[in-house]
Amino acid sequence: MAEHACALYCGLMSATNAETNDWAERTQQLVLDAALKEAPARGWNRGLALQAASDCGLGEGDAELLLPHGARDLAALLSRRHDARAMAVLAEIDASSLKIRERIFRAVQARLDAAAEDEAAARRWAAFLALPPNAPLALKLTWETADHLWRWAGDTATDENHYSKRAILSGILIPALGIRLSRGREAADAFVSARIENVMSFEKWKAQQPKPLDTLRSVAGALGRMRYGR
Repeated sequence: MAEHACALYCGLMSATNAETNDWAERTQQLVLDAALKEAPARGWNRGLALQAASDCGLGEGDAELLLPHGARDLAALLSRRHDARAMAVLAEIDASSLKIRERIFRAVQARLDAAAEDEAAARRWAAFLALPPNAPLALKLTWETADHLWRWAGDTATDENHYSKRAILSGILIPALGIRLSRGREAADAFVSARIENVMSFEKWKAQQPKPLDTLRSVAGALGRMRYGR
């Protein structure tokens, strides 16, 4: 009997938690929608978070529970919405039919297009993330984006290449977004294409260089010949 009661209680708690999480996620998205309308005029800040929450019928206390980090939480929500939007577009493309440079170009293009759909608000969002106190969050969100794009492109690396690929792509995404929001799609596409070409050229050059172990063996062999007069 006690076991049955415990199972019933645990089931009710699990259902309650799931409903609470669903409510929180839905409400966060509603608040984000409201913030996107207000951001072009208000900027991306704590006041925006509170106003957007108020527009959704939430008091300041509820807003702080839902978005404990205020504008930073809203910034993360927007970045992840743009990631999801880009991935939905990329899901319609067969990545295996494209060369690797074309995969990355199409992936970055889809992500920039996703952000451009909220262009006016995204400008204020980008300016907010460019502030020094928000640099760690900006880097984290950009890394998340780069990871999504590389996984779509088919990357399965688990060694140091996993990190170097995402670091390089992050270094392309940040300025590319600034160019897209300030100068348009054509300029951004040209920038991305040029940077990908730079990276591919470097990787080709790197692949032609002797491996560290091969170099060590060559040096050791040369020293041996010098020592024994061979």
